Amino acid sequence: MKRIEDYLPLSQATYYILLSLREVRHGYAIMQDVEEISHGEVTMGPGTLYGALGKLEKQKIIAKADVDEEDRRKYYRLTTFGKEIVQLEYKRLESLVKNASSIIKEMEGDQDDGQEI
Repeated sequence: MKRIEDYLPLSQATYYILLSLREVRHGYAIMQDVEEISHGEVTMGPGTLYGALGKLEKQKIIAKADVDEEDRRKYYRLTTFGKEIVQLEYKRLESLVKNASSIIKEMEGDQDDGQEI
């Protein structure tokens, strides 16, 4: 059986899809929200989105949500397992930034000596 860590790291698109599913949404709303929460850094087409949704659903990270039967759109929600994954990925990314912070600041302070490596 796979451990939760086996699902990490997430791709940038997958991470934003999971963040978007903090509430039940249909595909087009997910695409719009991903673009909004990523400040336009991530835009995805239907093929990318629905491919990712299918994979995430198969992995039990997300599930179809029950909504109005008259609405033909498919709605998705984050599972408890999915919430654990996105929270663990957040902590992983936060640790990367924290661990590199002083090194990056040090690099910014270095003067370029003009030599190529």
